[in-house]
Amino acid sequence: MSHHPHAAVAPPSEVVVILDAGAQYGKVIDRKVRELNVATELLPLNTPIDVLKAGNYKAVIISGGPSSVYSENAPKYDPALLDIGIPLLGICYGMQLCNLHFGGTVVRKEQREDGQDEILVETDSPLFKNLAREQQVLLTHGDSIDQVAPGFRVSARSGVLVSAIEDPKRRIYGVQFHPEVELSTNGKEMIRNFLFECAGCTGSYTIEDREDVCIKEIQSLVGDKKVLVLVSGGVDSSVCAALLTKAINPDRVVALHIDNGFMRQDESKLVSVSLGHLGLNLRVVDASETFYNATTTITARDRVTKYETKKLKETTAPEEKRKIVGDTFMRVAETAVKDLNLRPEDVYLAQGTLRPDLIESASSLASSAADAIKTHHNDTELVRELRKLGRVIEPLKDYHKDEVRELGKKLGLPTEMVMRQPFPGPGLVVRILCTEKPFIDASFDATNQLLKDIVNTRAISSDRQAVRDRIVSSINGDPSWLHEDHGLSVTLLPVMTVGVQGDGRTYSYIAALSLAKPASGAADWKKLFAFAKLIPKVCHNINRVVYVFGEPVDRPIRRISVTHLTPDVVDQLRAADAVVNRHLLEANLVTALSQVPVIVFPVDFEDGKGSPGLASEEGAVISPRRSIAIRTFITNDFMTGVPAVPGRDIPEDVLSKMVAEVLAATPNISRVVYDLTSKPPGTTEWE
Repeated sequence: MSHHPHAAVAPPSEVVVILDAGAQYGKVIDRKVRELNVATELLPLNTPIDVLKAGNYKAVIISGGPSSVYSENAPKYDPALLDIGIPLLGICYGMQLCNLHFGGTVVRKEQREDGQDEILVETDSPLFKNLAREQQVLLTHGDSIDQVAPGFRVSARSGVLVSAIEDPKRRIYGVQFHPEVELSTNGKEMIRNFLFECAGCTGSYTIEDREDVCIKEIQSLVGDKKVLVLVSGGVDSSVCAALLTKAINPDRVVALHIDNGFMRQDESKLVSVSLGHLGLNLRVVDASETFYNATTTITARDRVTKYETKKLKETTAPEEKRKIVGDTFMRVAETAVKDLNLRPEDVYLAQGTLRPDLIESASSLASSAADAIKTHHNDTELVRELRKLGRVIEPLKDYHKDEVRELGKKLGLPTEMVMRQPFPGPGLVVRILCTEKPFIDASFDATNQLLKDIVNTRAISSDRQAVRDRIVSSINGDPSWLHEDHGLSVTLLPVMTVGVQGDGRTYSYIAALSLAKPASGAADWKKLFAFAKLIPKVCHNINRVVYVFGEPVDRPIRRISVTHLTPDVVDQLRAADAVVNRHLLEANLVTALSQVPVIVFPVDFEDGKGSPGLASEEGAVISPRRSIAIRTFITNDFMTGVPAVPGRDIPEDVLSKMVAEVLAATPNISRVVYDLTSKPPGTTEWE
């Protein structure tokens, strides 16, 4: 079976080919076209013309790309492509390629600026049919078109710049913006116009057709053999198991679930019961004790020395925690699979790989550590053997995440299961900040003072003008708002979280903002987010800014609660995570927010409150009290992203209920904080 993302399962009657010029948006174009019920294949831009002609495609879309058409390493293409004679849409790089090919010119611009902008479109263009003259789109100003090629006309402009061109006779259309992303408000309508008005597609490719195709494929591949599927508890592997159960006799589906002790609340039970309703008997291995006490061997930084880690329940290093979980998973899975007495020649392995995963690995875009962890997770002796024999099936390889959720519902899985948020392989392990001592370096006190200056710039004395200048010069635009009375308190927290600053990973401090007079009214989110942007610009040793609900926090915090992966700490996080996820589901926010990690971190904001002498001491406290962070994240590609703005992306009353209930339902929680950080400088996860 082919592992190429473009290997269509069965030839639908009309297929649009997307030629990928190396854009991170290739997957997004693919998904948008499929949402309009048109089948797609994704191929590299340099695909030879005879291959394209043989594909009998209805239309071609050329994606954007990071290169300049003039650059040495500009993606190569077959020049005959542009005379292929079927409707063609060039996006960004694709548009410049068309213009250059037909005799127009492209000017190289030194500066790049990508952002949402207004363009004026010609409403008589088939591409902009039924749309208003003014359109908000995500423009990419890199190179731009100077002379328009003969035979083409300009169909949209942004100021003096050309934003779209077309030659309706040759049925070639080009746009200098990204119609496939959310920031192009009517982008989907423009793609619909291209597919249905310009290319004559009918939109007959439905999720039902694809389900039938998948089921037939499973049946023909598997024959009378068994299929092994490792069910993690996440959406993909559960839907994969459900689809197998529908395709072949459930007795031949060997479904295995390993509970590592760090699952979400009732996760193992929910998976077991849901698949049970479909007639599948899930074998659940409770390995929590094994995981808590597991150790592993790690190669030190010098790449030579090896050392044995502490037990998982005693270690605090993030990389060690992940590796112990990964290695232990392999050992436990190995034993569990052996106990099933399956012979490689009698069994297939099913994996819940999705279309974006395949697109990513095919275009060999940075296969990140996350991918390594994913494969790592399902890598046992038998699995490796089956891979070698080519006995791996990927029934969901033609689906995007939102389509998998839809398929899961159709197959009869409960909403609370198919609408779960994405979840890291190691489970809650990576959402518990473990530590035995506060993180306080030589810059701690000076940074704390600088934070106070930032939120109270108007109080900086005249002999410290340089400090004020440093703060003010970090603001783009009018800095006058800085000199107001913001009614905010701020303090530095002695814990580290991971971030991305410059081109590298950083482990840095967290700044905590709170209302100086909480009784005086609600949080001014606009102002809080403005400070969250400003603080890391001024203080390079801070990569995360949070808002603390409740009473003001103005004392220095120099102590932490000792935290390990012990059952009491895991229970704190599990309870809080369940509350947050229940509210997300009830408020229908699961897909609007790409991910919402809930994190437990070792700070007791009330520690030493009544005794100032104690509070200023540095140290670690054996205390059960910790705090919970809610980290919302909205993104298309997980490379960059923004937090949800309360009142806009998440209703304020939903957030208030979450906070109140986390405090009421979770033992020994000092405070709840809301993460205000974009990526960069803060990553999606805290660790």
